[in-house]
Amino acid sequence: MAAADRQIQHLIHRYAELLDAGDLDGVGKLFEHARYGAGDGPLSMTGDQVAAVNKKLVILYEDGTPRTKHVTTNLILEVDEEAGTAASRSYFSVLQQVGDGPLQPIVAGRYHDRFQRFEGAWRFSERRIFVDLAGDLSHHLRSATQPRS
Repeated sequence: MAAADRQIQHLIHRYAELLDAGDLDGVGKLFEHARYGAGDGPLSMTGDQVAAVNKKLVILYEDGTPRTKHVTTNLILEVDEEAGTAASRSYFSVLQQVGDGPLQPIVAGRYHDRFQRFEGAWRFSERRIFVDLAGDLSHHLRSATQPRS
């Protein structure tokens, strides 16, 4: 695997690791030079906004985590070393287990990402999230109108 491939794969997996650890500021920092959005809508959020939206919506439990595991698979990566750009598509599945409840899949979809090389290191330049299947998200996301606990 080429160095660019490893660095980009690391970024994709780091997103899942930070989110599952409840490090929502860390998630935001991954996108400080990027645009972020859902589906075919506008890519309107950048790093601080990504962190703020996650803090508003993602439920964190006593251990400081959302009690999730984001599993990212089926990575297709296209790197243009000369231009210093790359694009990827991957699948994600999110598992969650809260309290004595069952371990269950709660959402699955796709990431469409773009990257750029800056001063020798790769970073996100864009992330689009497409939700294809959704289960019970009530223990993972607050509704926009529900008060934050």
